Amino acid sequence: MNTKDSLTSPLPEGKSLAVCDQTRVQTISQKSNSVHARSYGRSAFEARPCTLERQVMKYADGSCLITCGDTRVLCSATVEDTLPTWRKLSHLGWVSAEYAMLPASAKRRTPREYKGRKGRSMEIERLIGRSLRSVVDFSKLGEHTITIDCDVLQADGGTRTASIVGAWVALHDACRKMVEADKIARCPLTGQVAAISMGIVHGELLVDLDYPEDSNADVDLNVVMRDDGGLVEIQGTGERATLSRHDLNALLDASEPALTKLFALQKSVTNF
Repeated sequence: MNTKDSLTSPLPEGKSLAVCDQTRVQTISQKSNSVHARSYGRSAFEARPCTLERQVMKYADGSCLITCGDTRVLCSATVEDTLPTWRKLSHLGWVSAEYAMLPASAKRRTPREYKGRKGRSMEIERLIGRSLRSVVDFSKLGEHTITIDCDVLQADGGTRTASIVGAWVALHDACRKMVEADKIARCPLTGQVAAISMGIVHGELLVDLDYPEDSNADVDLNVVMRDDGGLVEIQGTGERATLSRHDLNALLDASEPALTKLFALQKSVTNF
């Protein structure tokens, strides 16, 4: 049976996470009205509506369709009872990821990558893999490899961050299936991981950029965080301007409320 939930659902009572100081979050929210019109009538620090739908693929060991605004990514997990050659002597499991955009996922057709992986695709799948591995205890995974495939069905900004959020759900379900099949004794996940995009567009700090905002960003930033508040990765680029330390701190502060809601959404569909 499909399991689906939405970011628009309220946070469960008593479920606020340690990553956010609630007083600071409230202050951020009060200052977040955007001076520019945003999709879905959002404020500057508000993420797009997000849904997670589990068990959407019959043969995958875990799967999740994540929808963030008009961005849709299908994440599927496959378990193999083997290890990469370089990993075999360790007797520790491994998690990796692959990322691709379907040809009609964007306004212009994206050619299939028959002649080798593009640099952008390789960069993104490495990011997804690193993010997932940050919350895996490989000693509990045994000699198994889990590969997460993230296929972008529709791209409207934030495909890499959406992939991470959905990939964690697919990974969770694959691990749970392994426990139920007695392949491993305990779930190897040590926590949750999620990601959000941010940027400075026409001088304004914004959270969760859609494509028109991302393509006009002076600065763009992706933040990957665990649910215990640990930062896994920060990717920042000055496209048309530089990023001050003050603005970096402001963007990181603004990311926490959005990430907290994503953690709550993941938890609500998985009961993790």
